[in-house]
Amino acid sequence: MQLFARALKACQERLRIPVVQQLHKYTDNALIVESQKGMENTTVAEVLMTKEDGKVGSWLWCKTDDTVYDAVKHMARNNIGSLVVLKPGDEQMIAGIVTERDYLQKVIVKDRSSKYTRVGEIMTEQNKLVTVTSDTNIYQAMRLMSENQIRHVPVIDGRIVGMISIVDVVRAVVDQQSNEVNKLNEFIKGDYY
Repeated sequence: MQLFARALKACQERLRIPVVQQLHKYTDNALIVESQKGMENTTVAEVLMTKEDGKVGSWLWCKTDDTVYDAVKHMARNNIGSLVVLKPGDEQMIAGIVTERDYLQKVIVKDRSSKYTRVGEIMTEQNKLVTVTSDTNIYQAMRLMSENQIRHVPVIDGRIVGMISIVDVVRAVVDQQSNEVNKLNEFIKGDYY
C-alpha cells in the first residue's frame, strides 16, 4: 500500500488528476492504513484454520500395507487427493505420501490391480517427500509446490498437523488480493477511514 502511495506521489506531476491530488492529501496526513497483514506474513497454520476439515484425523492417512484400492476409496470418501502414508504400528512414523497421480501412473497405466497392490509399492517415499511446517510462509509453500510440481503437501510439526493443497494456497492468495483491491477501492472513493 505504501509502495502504491509513493508511486502515485511520484507520478502526480505528470498525471495532474483530481484522484491523485486527493490521494496525495490523504498520504500526507498519514491516513493510509497499511493492509492488516500481507501475504508475506501469512502462514500455513492460518490457511489450515480456514479449511473446513481443520481437524487432523484418520481421514488424512493410510498405512504402507493397506491396499491401493482401500486408500483410493478412503480418498474418494473424504474428497481428498492424497494421503500421508504411515508405517504399520507406528502412527508417528511417516513412510511417504500417496496421491491420485501415484494411483494413475503406477497402477492404472501399468494395468496393475488396485486390490492386490499395496500402498507401500506405489507411494512417494519419505526421503523424497516435500513437507512444510505450520509456520512456513504461504509464498514459500506455493513456490515449493510449483517447483516440485506437486499439489499436496503434508504439514509436519514433529507430527502430522494437516495437509494443504495448491487450491488452499491459491484461495488464500486470491482472498488476500481481493481484500486489498476492496481497500483500495474504498480509499479511492473516500470511504476508507
